[in-house]
Amino acid sequence: MTRTALYTGSFDPLTLGHLDVIRAGAGLCDRLVVAIGAHPGKTPLLALDERIALIREVCAGLDGTFEVVSFAGLAVEAAREHKAEIILRGLRDGSDFDYEMQMAGMNLAMAPEIRTIFLPSSPTVRHITATLVRQIASLGGDVSPFVPPQAAEALRRALSGRRP
Repeated sequence: MTRTALYTGSFDPLTLGHLDVIRAGAGLCDRLVVAIGAHPGKTPLLALDERIALIREVCAGLDGTFEVVSFAGLAVEAAREHKAEIILRGLRDGSDFDYEMQMAGMNLAMAPEIRTIFLPSSPTVRHITATLVRQIASLGGDVSPFVPPQAAEALRRALSGRRP
């Protein structure tokens, strides 16, 4: 039996923290599906197709079966669609834990066949959030300590036309 896990997020941009969870998740399952949430109410900095290509490029060397997809709607529905028995969630700190426990409880109530597994962030990436990376980049700061080089370049391109 193939064990499939789904890891959801906006990945705007892909950070070293995301990569930490992806690498750990790839070691726990036979097939890892990274699912980028496409929500009409949000305006991401990087286009969906760019985020998909970026994750595929950065994660190309991962062992096992690896896919990148997009989804709109509930994570449990995306998990069902991709035949995932597991939803992976990364945890940075206690506030993440509180929120993620609530989400895991709701997901379990909607889809009892799908379990949520929490992966603690490595200490070296625990402080990284995509929100802070976007803020630093938009103010002209160096984001290279927080993202893969490909993501830093994508952010630079995305912001080059927005600065006065």
